[in-house]
Amino acid sequence: MHQLIFCTCPDQKSAEDIAGHLINQKMAACVNIVPSITSMYEWQGKVETSQEHLLLIKSHTDKYEALASLIKSHHPYELPEIIAVPIERGLPEYLQWINTCLSIK
Repeated sequence: MHQLIFCTCPDQKSAEDIAGHLINQKMAACVNIVPSITSMYEWQGKVETSQEHLLLIKSHTDKYEALASLIKSHHPYELPEIIAVPIERGLPEYLQWINTCLSIK
């Protein structure tokens, strides 16, 4: 099944670094980098506000474990956001393109 993975990064450089690794390692077909989002969250008992970049990663469930491991190894955060949601429907040709990029039959 295809999936969309969300991951926030602290800056453009780390976002591009992670996206490049995911594409080069064929763990993602496409990564959109959405700049300058404001995130509010609780961390270590305090409410924090940060400017971040959001990665929208198009992949496949077969790639999730390796993808999450790669993100964790290159991410500057102690606890990176890595959330995968299934893609229930999509343009068939686009989903097939994802499969082709990821070498999935």
